[in-house]
Amino acid sequence: MTFELTHVALIGLAYLLLIFGIATITERGWLPRAITEHPITYILSLGIFASAWAFYGVIDLAFQFGYGALAYYLGTGALFLFAPVALGPITELARRHQVHSLADLLVFRYHSHGIGALTTLCMLLGILPLMALQIQAIADTMHIMTVSRDPALPIVGTGLTFKDLMALAYCGMLALFTILFGSNRERHRGLITAMAFESLLKVFALCAIGLLAVYGVFDGFDGLDEWLERNPENLALLHSPIRDGAAHTLLLVFVATAVTMPHIFHMGVAENPILRNTRTVTWAFPLFLLFLALPIFPILWAGFELSVPLPAQYFTLGVPILSGSHSLTILAFVGGLSASTGAMVVITLALSTMVMNHWILPFLRLRRKQDIYSQLVWLRRIVVATLFLGAYLFYWMLDNRQSLFHLALVAFIETLQFLPGIFAIVFWTRGNRRGLIIGLTAGTVVWATGLLVPLITGISTIAVPFGDGELGVGMDHWSQITLYSLGLNTLLFVGVSLLTRQTEEEAYSAELCAADELSHPVRQALDVHSADEFKTRLAKPLGKVTASREVDIALKQLNLNVAERRPYALRRLRDQLEANLSGLMGIHVAGEIMDNHLPYKLAEARDTVDINLIENRLSQYRSHLTGMAAELNNLRLYHRKTLQELPMAVCSLGRDKEILMWNRAMANLTQIPSEVVIGSHLDDLAQPWCELLLNFSEGEDAHLYRHEIALNSRPHWISLHKAAIEGPVTGRRAQAAAFRKSEYDQVILLEDVTETQLLEQELIHSERLASVGRLAAGVAHEIGNPITGIACLSQNLRYESDNPEILETAEQILSQTDRVSKIVQSLVSYSHSGQNKKSAFEAVALRECAAEAISLLSLQKEKTQVHFDNLVAANAIVAGDTQQMIQVFINLLSNARDASEPEGRVILDSDEDDDNITVTVTDQGEGISPEHIDQILEPFFTTKDPGEGTGLGLAMVYSIIDDHGGTLDVISPVDTANHRGAQLVIKLPRHLESMLPIDDMIRGDATDKAD
Repeated sequence: MTFELTHVALIGLAYLLLIFGIATITERGWLPRAITEHPITYILSLGIFASAWAFYGVIDLAFQFGYGALAYYLGTGALFLFAPVALGPITELARRHQVHSLADLLVFRYHSHGIGALTTLCMLLGILPLMALQIQAIADTMHIMTVSRDPALPIVGTGLTFKDLMALAYCGMLALFTILFGSNRERHRGLITAMAFESLLKVFALCAIGLLAVYGVFDGFDGLDEWLERNPENLALLHSPIRDGAAHTLLLVFVATAVTMPHIFHMGVAENPILRNTRTVTWAFPLFLLFLALPIFPILWAGFELSVPLPAQYFTLGVPILSGSHSLTILAFVGGLSASTGAMVVITLALSTMVMNHWILPFLRLRRKQDIYSQLVWLRRIVVATLFLGAYLFYWMLDNRQSLFHLALVAFIETLQFLPGIFAIVFWTRGNRRGLIIGLTAGTVVWATGLLVPLITGISTIAVPFGDGELGVGMDHWSQITLYSLGLNTLLFVGVSLLTRQTEEEAYSAELCAADELSHPVRQALDVHSADEFKTRLAKPLGKVTASREVDIALKQLNLNVAERRPYALRRLRDQLEANLSGLMGIHVAGEIMDNHLPYKLAEARDTVDINLIENRLSQYRSHLTGMAAELNNLRLYHRKTLQELPMAVCSLGRDKEILMWNRAMANLTQIPSEVVIGSHLDDLAQPWCELLLNFSEGEDAHLYRHEIALNSRPHWISLHKAAIEGPVTGRRAQAAAFRKSEYDQVILLEDVTETQLLEQELIHSERLASVGRLAAGVAHEIGNPITGIACLSQNLRYESDNPEILETAEQILSQTDRVSKIVQSLVSYSHSGQNKKSAFEAVALRECAAEAISLLSLQKEKTQVHFDNLVAANAIVAGDTQQMIQVFINLLSNARDASEPEGRVILDSDEDDDNITVTVTDQGEGISPEHIDQILEPFFTTKDPGEGTGLGLAMVYSIIDDHGGTLDVISPVDTANHRGAQLVIKLPRHLESMLPIDDMIRGDATDKAD
C-alpha cells in the first residue's frame, strides 16, 4: 500500500493547520475555559513526554529488551506517582520564583551564572540527538508511505534526498508555529491546548493500531494466546533481556527523564499549573502512560506475524500498511507526526529560553528607549529559528545511520547527568557550585567521548591514554558508559562539595530551596521608601515605560497600590519584580538588575527574623502540616491568639522599627487596623502614635506612666511599658544597652488609664469644691457680724438725728447692708450640698431659683455682661432640693453668658403639662459644634481655654437633674437659618401637692383683677 506524495503532504499540512487552528481559537478565547483550563487538558499536555520515540522507537526497545521496555513507563510513572515528594518541592520553588527552565533553577539554587551557561551547553549537546530523532521519524515515515512501493527497501539515504527536503519543509512549518504561539511572554494557553490535543491523538492512534493488531491480525485475545503458544520464542524474547544488567540501567535512565528533560520541565513547570495539584497528577499521568504502554507488545507481535519488512521501530506504521487499512495507516502517520510535532515545539521553546537567558541576554545590551518586550520577542524568534535549523543540520549530518532507540538513549543519558545537581536542590544543602560544575563537566566529557562522538563519527574504540590497550565506545557499550559517567559525576559532585565551602549567598539559596524559605527567614531592609520609587530606580536599566509597566504588573499581582510604603510590602514587591523579570529575561539578568538598582541593605545582625514571612508561609501550608509539625503550629496559633485577644494593647517591633505584631486591643486603641500597620515602619504611623512610640522605643526608660496625649480633641493618658526580645546577649546590662542601641526586637505594651485619671481628677476637684464651700460659709459668717453692727448703727442714726440728709444716708446704708446680707446668705446657701434623699424633697419654685442664680451671677462684673430674661412661670414648682436647683441654674446661665456676645440676651422660659415642668435656657451665641454635642455632658470635657473651665458644670447639672427624675437635652443650633444659638431643655416632674393651692391662687388673682 502506497500513497501519493501530494496526498501525504496534504495530510501532514492539514494536521499542522489543525494544530495551528486549535492554538489560535484558544488564544482568542473561542474555546470555553471549562475545556482549556480543565485538569485533563493540562495532564494531556504533559504527553509531549511521549515523542516520536514513544510512538515508534519504543517498539524497537521492546524488541531488544522485552519487558524491560516497560522501564520507560515505569520510571516516569513512578516519579509522578511520588510527585508530592519528588516533584512537588521543585515545581513550587519554580512557580514562586518564576523559574522557567532547568538552567534557571540550577542558577537559583547554586547562585552561579556560570552554571547556567554550562547547563545550556550540556543540554544543547544532549537534546540535539532527540530533535534529530523527531525529524528522522517524520522523514522515514514519509519515505515509507510515498517513495518506495516495497517497504523493505533500505531507508538510509546518501546526500540530500527528497525526503530530506520534505523534512526541511516540516521543520520550517514547526518553526513558524513555535514563533507564533510560543515566543511571547505570557503563558501559552493555545500551546497547552494544542499539545493536549496531539497527546490525545497519538494515544488514540496507538490504541487503535493495538486493537488492529489484536483483532485484525490475531482475531482476538484467544487467537493471540494461541499464537504465543505456537511461538514460545517470542515469550522468551520478552523475559530473557530482563536478566541483563542493562535493563536496570534503563530504569535509572527513564526515572530521570521526567525531571531532567527540558521539554518536560518546560511544559510541566513553566507552562502548566497541574503539578501544583499533586493529588491529581499522581494518578492521572501514570494512567495516561498505561494507555500508551498497552498496545506496545501486541503491535510488536503483529509485526512478527505479518513479517513486516521494516525495522521494529516502524512496526507501528508497518502493521496497518500490511493489514491493508488505509484509514489506520493515515492515523498511524498522523499519530507519529503529532508526537514529533509536540516534542519539537516544546523542546525548542525550552532551549530558546535557556539560550536567551544564559548566553545572549547577559552579554547583549537592550535598547532602553525602544520597546524591550518587542526586542525580546524578535530575539526569541531568531533563536527558535536557529535551533530548528541546527537540529535539521544535525539530522542531515547523521544521515540515518542511527536508529531511533540509539538517538533517544544518547539524549537521555546526557540529561541524566543533571540528576545529582537536581537532587541536591531540595534534599542536600551541602552541594555547591564547584562540585556541580566539576561533576557535570566530567560526566558530560565521558558521555561525549563514549557516545556522542561515536554516534557522529562511527568509531567503536578509542586508544587508552596509558598503555597499549583500547577502550570500546559507542552504543554497544551504552550501559557501562552510563554508569561510568553518572558515577564519576556523582562522586566528584559529592566529594568536591564536601571538601569546599559554600559562599554565603549560595548557602542562603540552598536553605531557601530546601526548606521553603522557613529555615532562613532573614528580614532584610531596602533603601526604597515607596512603590513609586521602584519605577524611578528601574527606569535606568529597563527604560521608563517598561519599568512603570513591570511595577504596575507586580503591584496588581500582590493586590497593592502605588502609594504603598510598608517595608514588608516593599520587600514583597521587590521579590515579585525579580520573579517577573526572571521570567522575562532570565534569572541571571534579573538578579543583576535588582542587585544593582534595588539592593537589600546589609542586615545589622544575621539573626533578624522575618516574622511576617514565617506567618505568611505557615498560613499557606497549614493544611499540609502533620504530626509534630502540626502540633507545634497549633501551639503557636494558641499563643498568638492569646496575644491577639489580650485586653491590653501590645505591639512588637523589629530592631529597624518595623512593626511585626499589632493586636486587637492596639487596633481599638489607636483606631489603626492591624492589616494596615503590620509590616510598616513606626515613622509611617499617624500622630500622636508615631511620636509617642518612636520616642519611647528609642528612650532609655522601660516604663512611662500616664503620658498625656490628645485623641479626637480630648485628653487621654497612656502608660507604656517595653521589653527587649533578647538575642545572643543576655543580662540586665545587655538589655539596657539593647534599648539604647536598638540591638534587639522590642515588645511594647500600652495601657489606657484615662478613666482612672479622670476619676482621680474628679475626686480632687470635688474635694476642692467642698473646701471652697466650707471657706465660703466661714467667710460669710465672719462678714455677717460687721454687717449686723453697721446695720444697727444705721438704725440708730434714724433716732438720733432729724437731719433729712443724715436720715437718707442712714436709709442707704441700711439698704446696702441688706443687700450685702442677701449676698452673704446666697453664698452660704450655695455652699450647702443640698438634700440627696427624694423623701426629703420639697416644693421648689423654679422662678425664684432662677432669680437667685441671676442675682449671684450679676456680682461677677469682670465677666461678659448680658441681659437675663426670667420668663419662668410663677407656678413652675417641682419636687426637689432648692440649693441644687440654684446650682443647676447657675451652671446653665453661666455657660449661656460665656457663649453670648456682650449685651446679648439669655432667655429663661417654661412650659408645663399635667405631669412635667419644662424649662429652657436659650442663648444667642455661636452654638455647639455637632462633634461636641455628644461629649458636652461628659466629665471634664470643655471647649474653653485652660483655666477658664473645668468641664464639670454640665456633668454636675446632668447628675442633679437625673437625681430629680428629670431629663436634660441639648438643641443646637436654635436659629437654623443663621446656625446660631444653643438651648438646654430641662424636664422635671411637677410637685403634685402644690397644684391645687396654686390653681386656687391663680383663680383668686383672676377674681381680684375682675373686681
